Amino acid sequence: MRRPPEFAAVAAVAVVSALVLAAGAGAAPLPAALRLERALPHKGVAVEHLRERDRARHGRRGLLGGGGGGVAGVVDFPVEGSANPFMVGLYFTRVKLGSPPKEYFVQIDTGSDILWVACSPCTGCPSSSGLNIQLEFFNPDTSSTSSKIPCSDDRCTAALQTGEAVCQTSDNSPCGYTFTYGDGSGTSGYYVSDTMYFDTVMGNEQTANSSASIVFGCSNSQSGDLTKTDRAVDGIFGFGQHQLSVVSQLNSLGVSPKVFSHCLKGSDNGGGILVLGEIVEPGLVYTPLVPSQPHYNLNLESIVVNGQKLPIDSSLFTTSNTQGTIVDSGTTLAYLADGAYDPFVNAITAAVSPSVRSLVSKGNQCFVTSSSVDSSFPTVSLYFMGGVAMTVKPENYLLQQASIDNNVLWCIGWQRNQGQQITILGDLVLKDKIFVYDLANMRMGWTDYDCSTSVNVTTSSGKNQYVNTGQFDVNGASPRPPYSGLVPAVAVAVALIFGGFLRR
Repeated sequence: MRRPPEFAAVAAVAVVSALVLAAGAGAAPLPAALRLERALPHKGVAVEHLRERDRARHGRRGLLGGGGGGVAGVVDFPVEGSANPFMVGLYFTRVKLGSPPKEYFVQIDTGSDILWVACSPCTGCPSSSGLNIQLEFFNPDTSSTSSKIPCSDDRCTAALQTGEAVCQTSDNSPCGYTFTYGDGSGTSGYYVSDTMYFDTVMGNEQTANSSASIVFGCSNSQSGDLTKTDRAVDGIFGFGQHQLSVVSQLNSLGVSPKVFSHCLKGSDNGGGILVLGEIVEPGLVYTPLVPSQPHYNLNLESIVVNGQKLPIDSSLFTTSNTQGTIVDSGTTLAYLADGAYDPFVNAITAAVSPSVRSLVSKGNQCFVTSSSVDSSFPTVSLYFMGGVAMTVKPENYLLQQASIDNNVLWCIGWQRNQGQQITILGDLVLKDKIFVYDLANMRMGWTDYDCSTSVNVTTSSGKNQYVNTGQFDVNGASPRPPYSGLVPAVAVAVALIFGGFLRR
């Protein structure tokens, strides 16, 4: 990943300064369970820079133009990351693989399915990281439990059908893969089967050290931005719904439920919860997931700004090969279908407080105000199938670009998906909400929530686990004191990090 250009914030400050001077000249006055850190950049980062990161991430998919029964317990992963885009700007977790086990830092990506780590030897793989972490190379030859997956393996056959594997003519050849991203970066390698180690918490509050044999990628080549050291990690952890995702594999083994939930804290220091389980807090509303889709697609039907329904043909949001609405916490911003963008921006601009000054900066609609965004900007509501509404507060569609004295420059963070009728709801929209991905019942739920507080997560036994950053308990008992550092702390929690920047 590239660091945001430093001149972006300087330029934004210059815009605000000019407006302040103009006002002075007579113009109108300017108005888990573990400590989880989030990396949604929203201050001092050029919108076009974030847009290009998202475009690179979705490039290979063509998205951007121009609970299972009999589950024995739940899994807990540690989490690391930072909200500061100039320091970290991504979410990653640790996974333990191989025998003897080694830890690997992997970036979380819900837009892909495969867990892969850099292997030895590897061409173009970084050996050091600006994240102050020690990078490791997985070596299947030194793991007593590792085996390569041949093309004749049924799991390889399934991956071939979804485009996540490549094979030579021989059935005994290794089952390989090649992932290429829109910015020209990519990785390739082969699949191996080996042991993953994790903490499992049973319904009776007992915690056990557990393990399972899973299939993951062994990358022996990286190119483009994946070769850079500033934000290098050991690999990528896909959190999708295909057969080879770790979520699906652990569920098929009876280790974890076929549902996961997250609550991404939106404050500057980030935080939140991501669990392999179903959060059951009051206020959750559900809408169906569109079946037979490679992404988490929902049926968006209309957009309302300040109580007024936008004049957009609802057929624009119908899911097909070329359009639809995707929920993707691996995307930084949000992208509106081309035909919906102008009505949305125009409605926001028309509804802002009279004290707000409007301006266009590098093609983006921006505003300067000295008042709070909640009092100066309208609320947006997205309506989905079944009349289910998702509230989008100003902080969920605006990006703070700069400030000088009491004046703040805000720009609309929702971007036009140029030439495409696909809408993508990224972290900017998802923060400060509980989201439940109920894959067993093919539905998604959400509610506004303070993600720094506890949540209740149900298990297959029917008991509710009490989950917070560093707390766990059952059925209303007093929560335990928070754990320190990054030591695993909760039942039912897979406290993972989601990409505030995107997966490269």
